[in-house]
Amino acid sequence: MITVTIPDENVLDVSADILVVGAFENEDACVLTSSAVAVDEAMTAGLLSFLHATGFEAKIGKVSLLPTGGAIAVPLVAVVGLGKEDDFTAETLRRVSGIVASATEKHQVVASALAVVLPDDAAAATRAMTEGFLLGSYKYEVYKTDSTGNKTETLRLIGGDAAGLHDGLLRAKGTILARDLANQPAGDLFPAALAERAHAAAESGGLHCEVWDLPKIKSEKLGGIESVGRGSEQPPRLIKMVYVPEDTPSGTLALVGKGITFDSGGLSLKTPDGMITMKTDMSGAAAVIGVMSVVADLAPSCKVTAYVASAENMPSGKAIRPGDVLTARNGKTIEVLNTDAEGRLVLADALSLAAEENPDAIIDLATLTGACMVALGENYAGLFSNNEDLVAALETASEVSGEHLWQLPLVKEYRSQLDSDIADVKNVGKRYGGAITAALFLQEFVGDARWAHIDIAGPARVDGGDGYITKGASGFGVRIVLDLIKNFSLSQV
Repeated sequence: MITVTIPDENVLDVSADILVVGAFENEDACVLTSSAVAVDEAMTAGLLSFLHATGFEAKIGKVSLLPTGGAIAVPLVAVVGLGKEDDFTAETLRRVSGIVASATEKHQVVASALAVVLPDDAAAATRAMTEGFLLGSYKYEVYKTDSTGNKTETLRLIGGDAAGLHDGLLRAKGTILARDLANQPAGDLFPAALAERAHAAAESGGLHCEVWDLPKIKSEKLGGIESVGRGSEQPPRLIKMVYVPEDTPSGTLALVGKGITFDSGGLSLKTPDGMITMKTDMSGAAAVIGVMSVVADLAPSCKVTAYVASAENMPSGKAIRPGDVLTARNGKTIEVLNTDAEGRLVLADALSLAAEENPDAIIDLATLTGACMVALGENYAGLFSNNEDLVAALETASEVSGEHLWQLPLVKEYRSQLDSDIADVKNVGKRYGGAITAALFLQEFVGDARWAHIDIAGPARVDGGDGYITKGASGFGVRIVLDLIKNFSLSQV
């Protein structure tokens, strides 16, 4: 990962290959930020004259490059458009910083003076710049023989805040791990391999980690995980990661992640096009592991326990069939009418395990339904919960992180769609409202716990990058959960 530092130098004498300054959009001409004004004055108004001559409008993310001619220590300056000043937020800065990362990727040392655009909150500005630049520079090139990766080695944040830098680094690191996991081909990241990665992350972070293999899964009566994994040559895994603070915990939080490392649909087979992106069907698990990989460095006062239910959903003579009945960890029987609705089956076991420990709250993340994408598109995750205080805490975390949530209802009248003639519940309802009935199914396995389900089917993967959101797996959810954990206490729920 790129090294990020806070230098002692100012914009005129900072040591770097390129300096980034900002300009706001204006009706007549762009308006330079204070750092850009200092550079312009050192260049005897050459910077502003150049921008006027080239018609630079300072719209968000527009970048103009100009040699400094030796007027300051840095040989090249990049002016980035910040849009309208009245509309500028930390999320805008995060996005702009991601764009800057792409525009400056050929330079080894990049200095940025954009912290001054949020003068009242240097910590928020530094965090946004750090996250935006590191996530915007992300490329998954593990399998490329010739890397086209970012050549930047160091980012220097002039006027940055140490606490904001620490927060930004943790959130970027966790998100990058989540992206790496979800981008890895399923042939190399099967359940056992995912468990190894989770164990390594836990060991590095000083966490306790348990991995349950197939015999243990059977003995612990995890019928959902066992049944979904039955059709694959790769056996399933249940992964448990635990962080305990040094002092008495202020609360206990359980995280649950859907870890379907590849989803063919099972015997309810997907179309060929529908399978292409199914290596990312473990994005919920990736987000949870990403969170846990940095939670010790975040050092929250609450205990955090993560459960990852991982299986590969494949068709074979051993695969679960439509019409079969399985028994989940909490004893409820499930009639499986569609084997492509498998994520909720593995989550049933993981949620049951989480509920057994009576946490103050349970949050699950899953690429659960295409119906949620139909409702909210690709940029918003669906949020379902049985507790409005937990919803409020997650929505606050969403606003800080810039990852979008939209609450959808748990419509009680739809619960009857899950009634089965031969079991306690069936795994699918009617076609319409599928995201809601999926959430209602999950609610059957949380008992009386305060619980929130985040359906990340839309934003977990993107086809084209924008700012700090790069093509492929997005790592969505890591930063929301970390922001929630940082201040989590009994008073929130």
